[in-house]
Amino acid sequence: MKPYILYLIDFSASAKGFGAPGDDCCADVVVVGAGVARAALAHTLAKDGRRVHVIERDFTEPDRIVGELLQPGGYLKLIELGLQDCVEEIDAQRVLGYALYKDGKNTRLSYPLEKFHSNVAGRSFHNGRFIMRMREKISTLPNVRLEQGTVTSLIEENGTVRSIHYKNTAGEELEAFAPLTIVCDAFFSNLRRSLCNPKVDVPSHFVGLVLENCDLPLANHGHVILADPSPILFYPISSTEVRRLVDVPGQKLPSVANGEMAK
Repeated sequence: MKPYILYLIDFSASAKGFGAPGDDCCADVVVVGAGVARAALAHTLAKDGRRVHVIERDFTEPDRIVGELLQPGGYLKLIELGLQDCVEEIDAQRVLGYALYKDGKNTRLSYPLEKFHSNVAGRSFHNGRFIMRMREKISTLPNVRLEQGTVTSLIEENGTVRSIHYKNTAGEELEAFAPLTIVCDAFFSNLRRSLCNPKVDVPSHFVGLVLENCDLPLANHGHVILADPSPILFYPISSTEVRRLVDVPGQKLPSVANGEMAK
């Protein structure tokens, strides 16, 4: 799974009003992308009275194997942000702890939830369903503008990021200004490369499978198998599906076409 990085960049422009797409200085904050962290941040800033312009490359439901298991601390943070309903109506599963397996032995590790309300637990789900619920939530706020587009570059002036260039769905090249922009992106991002020179090392890949109607040894638990040569994870993502993640060592992902992946 790819680690994520958050950049906070001060813009030299000042916000003048929340106008039409492409207008200069039409927001207090520009948020690039509408994933989990960015949608939650856009919601929080908007509830605090900021005008937030969210530019997302693709608003269709994503299908990813990352961000599928929310720990209890994450659920408590959703409550704090007023976003706990985003794990409702998506067939999310309660997670109460982990089962750990190694060398023929196993043990159970439960979350210390005794001091919390009975509804507090981990949640596992389809990542895309969760993201769509969060996007739906922020779309109801009057001071949030969601726009589909691809951010192509950060524009600098005298060592300061002044604005961003992006292309909308009509293919128009537009520029967006705000006192602050937030880019929360994967480490293969071109925007990240424009800000720093990260050393990217890929020691392995997580390969995901979905098992249907498969009962795990412990219900409502994640399962960690410390296997040779690398770990394997199992956890429910719906009432009928279990995610299996296999860590495959090596910088190159084995080919599905020639049978290397199956082997």
